[in-house]
Amino acid sequence: MYRHGRKDNMIFGANILALIFNMTLTYQPFDLQLKHPFTIAKFSRTSTPLMLIQLNHEGYTGYGEASMVPYMGESHQTAADFLKRVDVNQFRYPFNFEAIIAYLDSLAPGNPAIKAAIDIALHDLDGKIRQQSCWKLLGSNPALMPVTSFTIGIDTPEVILQKVKEAEACKVIKVKLGRDSDKELIKAIRSVTDKPLYVDANQGWTDLQQSLDMCFWLQEQGVQLIEQPMLKTDVESNAWLTERSPIPIIGDEAVQRLPDVERAKGVYHGINIKLMKSAGMYEAQQMIARAKELNLKILIGCMSETSCATLAAAALAPQCDWADLDGPFLILNNPFKDPEFSDGKYVLSDEAGLGIKH
Repeated sequence: MYRHGRKDNMIFGANILALIFNMTLTYQPFDLQLKHPFTIAKFSRTSTPLMLIQLNHEGYTGYGEASMVPYMGESHQTAADFLKRVDVNQFRYPFNFEAIIAYLDSLAPGNPAIKAAIDIALHDLDGKIRQQSCWKLLGSNPALMPVTSFTIGIDTPEVILQKVKEAEACKVIKVKLGRDSDKELIKAIRSVTDKPLYVDANQGWTDLQQSLDMCFWLQEQGVQLIEQPMLKTDVESNAWLTERSPIPIIGDEAVQRLPDVERAKGVYHGINIKLMKSAGMYEAQQMIARAKELNLKILIGCMSETSCATLAAAALAPQCDWADLDGPFLILNNPFKDPEFSDGKYVLSDEAGLGIKH
């Protein structure tokens, strides 16, 4: 991570973006390595490009992270190009997060992950300046923390069983579906565990009647929710399935940012909020509030992430119905200490900011 020395004006490294009112914004490209190849309905990968950022101000450091999974269209290059356009002079204190997100959106459309990195770093910095944990500032109640699931990608039965063993600390298993082998995968898991299951088809189902039959079969297997069964653009089919399914149907790829919450009503039973889609913590909380007004269930999820983005989402998790925040469990090179985890749940720290530890 590159830094600008304020007092002696020495620059250590490169990529210094700004120095305004003693605030610096710095960044570092990072490749996150996965424990296993991660396979879903339409692709597979073994790593995820990240951009780790820092906001430094008067001895305080806020940490942020952009996890740029390939299907979202962001990369190290797009993130660096965006950051070079950011003027931290816009970030007056106390931070007006609504105005900050509007400013970031004005710089370029899309790019939600790198916008999330900035938003997360500002929340972490804000908490440290105010000497309060982010979850307290966001109004979360740790007693309402939901259990988090452990995701198992599509794989051979032998590897699936190995992954189930790795999920021992979690009380719920999330299974990626969307191929012809869906039932075999579920049966393999059920041969070794009776833990509740979440499933995510990642838009992989195409036949409506087969999908509905699958919903009833999955209910018999102890599945508690199904994410994005049909193509996100096929609103009619998703709404048809939602009306008939005995299991909650959750919009994922179809729900990116705040305006999408309104469009999810009547199409899904609930929504999956991810900070890398919502452009950060501020808009994620707005989405939570709007979903509750619309009587939509809420799953807070993640991409392949380090402890940084995981702790940011965990700060909001008690405001949601379900959590799928397994990023640190699935990676090999987490640059931060794993968050505290007990009895299947994250334990929120009283430390200022996000509570990130190196």
